[in-house]
Amino acid sequence: MDVQLLTFIIVGASFILYIAIAIWARAASTNEFYIAGGHVHPIANGMATAADWMSAASFISMAGLISFMGYDGAVYLLGWTGGYVLLALCLAPYLRKFGKFTVPDFIGDRYYSQTARTVAVFCAIFVCFTYVAGQMRGVGVVFSRFLEVDITTGVVIGMGIVFFYTVLGGMKGITYTQVAQYCVLIFAYLVPAVFISMMVTGHILPQTGFGATLADGSGVYLLDKLDGLSLELGFNEYTSGTKSMIDVFCITAALMVGTAGLPHVIVRFFTVPKVRDARYSAGWALVFIAILYTTAPSLASFARVNMIETINGTELKGTEYKDAPSWVINWQKTGLIEWQDKNDDGKMFYAGDDRNEMKVDADIMVLANPEIANLPAWVIALVAAGGVAAALSTSAGLLLVISTSVSHDLLKRNLMPNITDRKELFYARLAAGVAICIAGYFGINPPGFVAQVVAFAFGLAASSFFPAIIMGIFIKRMNDKGAIAGMLAGITFTASYIIYFKFINPAANVADNWWFGISPEGIGALGMLINFIVAFTVLKLTAEAPANIQQLVEDIRYPQGAGAGKAH
Repeated sequence: MDVQLLTFIIVGASFILYIAIAIWARAASTNEFYIAGGHVHPIANGMATAADWMSAASFISMAGLISFMGYDGAVYLLGWTGGYVLLALCLAPYLRKFGKFTVPDFIGDRYYSQTARTVAVFCAIFVCFTYVAGQMRGVGVVFSRFLEVDITTGVVIGMGIVFFYTVLGGMKGITYTQVAQYCVLIFAYLVPAVFISMMVTGHILPQTGFGATLADGSGVYLLDKLDGLSLELGFNEYTSGTKSMIDVFCITAALMVGTAGLPHVIVRFFTVPKVRDARYSAGWALVFIAILYTTAPSLASFARVNMIETINGTELKGTEYKDAPSWVINWQKTGLIEWQDKNDDGKMFYAGDDRNEMKVDADIMVLANPEIANLPAWVIALVAAGGVAAALSTSAGLLLVISTSVSHDLLKRNLMPNITDRKELFYARLAAGVAICIAGYFGINPPGFVAQVVAFAFGLAASSFFPAIIMGIFIKRMNDKGAIAGMLAGITFTASYIIYFKFINPAANVADNWWFGISPEGIGALGMLINFIVAFTVLKLTAEAPANIQQLVEDIRYPQGAGAGKAH
């Protein structure tokens, strides 16, 4: 069978599985819609959390960025992994003890303010829409290649699947669907990595193949070969960085604290019965995440070597693609790879200087890797299913946050406190439907490539939610006015910086024009500091939090009880 037919079969089978799980686990109440009834097993929740957190950026783009950027791409690996550890140790148990199942719910009650709750709602919606744009873009990239439809059609198909199990199942349906999606995506990520590691280095484990010698008997180490190829072709040495240390630090910090402030990850810890289970599920999630994240650098390196050796020196007849490697022919139809014969020699050449004739989108590297390595068709189809699973799993979690922020935090807890449970569930599903339509628009018209867009979302989360949550847990005196001012200052500064350099004046987006040498991807770290500074300044000028709120904070600092989070 050819790749397209196998892709239809494998991706179609995964869709049937997700829909069947959604029907089986459909939500019947707001408690099930918001937190799956609070009865999810820690291991299952750890697997669902891993799927929720490992988005299209992790599956599709991260290895692609490392492949193209080398050492500089490691900031994504370090930031996202470190951020999850920060979330598991510093936030999850305390928020679970507090018993609120959304970030705006926590902020509204902790800071005893409907204004704080409303600001948090809009921050959550802003962050989630920025993040979900990257996920829908990932769905479109996968479908445009493997189902041979345009990106718009691919996004619409993805919207339909997410709509079904998000609106019908809520958190309960999403949780068990994400367990299945994790199994699909991790299998799809590991199989080609193992295949290629054995082909390139002879090691069955990609993690050990990364530091091994090549299987051709030359005795040359994989990374040494990459360094040599990079320098020969006009790139920087693969294992050395070009970013300034302050930018590396700020990007890593923004990704770390942004991860810890992402509302769709935080809400997962309310789906387990006890605080102890929240800790266990965080630990399990880290194990499940580590399987992919320790594989990414090796997969990126294998893809880099294979891509260069496949492209460079390929002789074409005329200026047509028909004599190009099959993977180039397949991917050029999507517009994500292009060739321009600058010197009219009829040969493709990929380089990092004026000799370059190839434009290769970083988002295709993981998806194209099995084709570049000439792996079996079923492996190529499996990777397509994994890419879709990664994008859909995170999209569902983000859309649920948007839905609950509108129905529970904005309506039930603010504008319409007397609505019934059934009416609240209706508004939650309506909000999810509207959110999916908006997300689809951003997927069709994305403001950047997948990992870049997601990095902006982390920066926005870092500058808005993280300081408010940290101060809410560890600073008893912090009041509502300080938290509100800090959130507004942090997210306004960060969003303005990103919008200016990426959309208003992209020509100015160079290191010489950045504040303190910090790129838009890392500016969330500075936005976070501004949030803290503004919050503490306002606290100094106003009355500290009431005694009952300070006692509440003291109670959640010792997360010993069950702290059941229920809809109310």
